[in-house]
Amino acid sequence: MAQSPGFNFHEIPENTLAATVPAVARAMSIFEVFAREQRELSNSEIARFIGVADSSCADLLHTLYQAGYVTRTARSKRFYPTGRLLAAAQAIAENDPLLQVSREAIDLLSEKTGETALCGRLEHGFVRIIGIQEGKYALRYVMKIGEKMALHGSGLGKALLAQVDPEEAARQLRLKSLKKLTPASITDPALVERAVQEVRERGWAETRSEGIQGVGALAVGGHVGGEPVAISLTGPQERIDENREHYLRTLLDVQASVFDPRDATARPAPLKTRRRNTARAAPAT
Repeated sequence: MAQSPGFNFHEIPENTLAATVPAVARAMSIFEVFAREQRELSNSEIARFIGVADSSCADLLHTLYQAGYVTRTARSKRFYPTGRLLAAAQAIAENDPLLQVSREAIDLLSEKTGETALCGRLEHGFVRIIGIQEGKYALRYVMKIGEKMALHGSGLGKALLAQVDPEEAARQLRLKSLKKLTPASITDPALVERAVQEVRERGWAETRSEGIQGVGALAVGGHVGGEPVAISLTGPQERIDENREHYLRTLLDVQASVFDPRDATARPAPLKTRRRNTARAAPAT
């Protein structure tokens, strides 16, 4: 039988104080199956996907149907989620801790530097912008919440990739083709992986005209509730260079104050050491 795409029941701790309910995990895995397949499914198909008997799956689907979370076609008896789960998720998202943390982080960054501050999360081969605070300068970087950025051409992307293991970073980089956005763009996934490893070692990321000509960015990453997230300062390359040390220290200060604590092995190297390493590795613009 196929295994549930999102849950491993063997990994549930046995020494927890409260009892675990596998049926709840299986019910949630049904929605993950629909998200992946994006089509109506029969009881037998769902049972195969989550690794349970048809009769057990039928009980789960009947419960979800009675609760209004799935609908069933009259002729084919196939199932698909209703909008009820989406409505509940949207209501929950309004108070999402990740969004609250991103708001706090970018407000601090923009207040202390005057530059445009961005916050992004990793989504299927690209960066999704979840927070932005525009800078005070007349010449500043502008984006909208919900827009995408390329992983290979943005400081946010490299900082996010440095928060996941190398295997996952390699997978993310190959989900979409790496386009030549500017003459400085790195389009070879292996070279981007090497740059991401450097980010892991020094603790922060940088792009120089790699996504947009003349635009630079400095970024750091971390975790909020276990999810990788990154923040960046983005603006004209000349202004980023002029304020480089101040911007880096501000990013690292905000990183330490808003992200979940990290292991000592993941802490950035001293700033002077990082600047020397960066000078050797900086790509040409």
